[in-house]
Amino acid sequence: MPRPKPATFDKQKIAAENRRARYDYAIEDVYEAGIALTGTEVKSLRFGEGSIAESYAEVKDGEVWLVNANIPEFSHGNRFNHEPKRPRKLLLHASEVNKMFGAVMRQGMTLVPLSVYFNARGRAKVELAIARGRKAHDKREHEREKDWKREQGRLLRQHG
Repeated sequence: MPRPKPATFDKQKIAAENRRARYDYAIEDVYEAGIALTGTEVKSLRFGEGSIAESYAEVKDGEVWLVNANIPEFSHGNRFNHEPKRPRKLLLHASEVNKMFGAVMRQGMTLVPLSVYFNARGRAKVELAIARGRKAHDKREHEREKDWKREQGRLLRQHG
């Protein structure tokens, strides 16, 4: 029996975040994935360096890869340093990979990394979302809806 997933992931330290993703995409499902890193990449992330702003994930040969994520070289890494923009393998269960593959191929969805963080055990994780791209009019509508919700809360607090 698979263990139940927590409603929110246990994020102890956020190393990189994609803030525009929630604005540019309508998020459907969110998954927590491990990430295969070298030693200097982990050290670089622990120092808070790294960017996933222009990155995405793709399913290739039954595996999920994080593409275009920038983790800069570690300052004390000498000849053992890593390549900053290399594709990195994401560690997921086969059933999760199959769901992602189906969503991307059949429904035209995109795999977008939302954040890279360290969990309570000190492991680097990626919060990966299956998302649908928003058009400009969808973004405006979403903003209006968000503003109205905020205004509703304000009115309810004032008039009790």
